[in-house]
This record gives sequence, C-alpha cells and structure tokens, in this order.
Amino acid sequence: MAKHLEIGKVGEALAQQLLMGKGYKILAANWRWSRAEVDLIAQDHNTLVFVEVKTRSRSDFGQPEEFITPRKERFLADAASVYMEQTGHEGPIRFDVVAVLYRSPQDYTIEHYEDAFFPGLE
Repeated sequence: MAKHLEIGKVGEALAQQLLMGKGYKILAANWRWSRAEVDLIAQDHNTLVFVEVKTRSRSDFGQPEEFITPRKERFLADAASVYMEQTGHEGPIRFDVVAVLYRSPQDYTIEHYEDAFFPGLE
C-alpha cells in the first residue's frame, strides 16, 4: 500500500478513536456512493454527523483541513442526502472535519472541527 494511503488509514483510525472518546457512535466508515466517499458517519446524540478526515505527514504546504475543496464538500453533501434517504434519517445533520498531522505513532496532532462547513453556503 502506498505510504500516503497508509497514513490516511492511520488518521481515520485516530479520528474514530477521538470521536468515540467524545461519546459519538460510529455508524459507518468509508461509506461510498457514486464518486463520493464519507470517511466516517457518526451519531452525536440525535445529530447525524458526516466526518471528513484529512491526514498529512507534513504541514509545509498548509494544514490538513485546508485541503477540503468546495468540490469535495458537494460530493459529501450528495452522499449525505443519499445516506439519509436510505436510512430514513430526518433529524439534524452536520459536517465535521478531523485534521491529523501525523509524523509517527508518538508524534501527531489531531483537531476536531465541529460544524466545519455546510455545503452550498459560501
């Protein structure tokens, strides 16, 4: 597996641990629809949370969370709509970002940005 893919998987595992530690229930990981993939889908009380995890090994070109494009936000919104339709969810939703700067198992930072964006609002 390519190094950047391995680092991405580590970041997703760290994000999942962080969210579960905050009391979130993980409903799905790497949920796919069409060309979109939602890294984590979680439940925070009655709110359905779609989580984009961005992991980088260096910050030379910016922080991990800065690499989420408007196009990615649209894909996430489309996937979220399908997921809600498939599961019958009609309550509140939000889009979170977990940013991981991972250098080694002993040297990483992780940030959770709740309500980081809402696709369509700019």
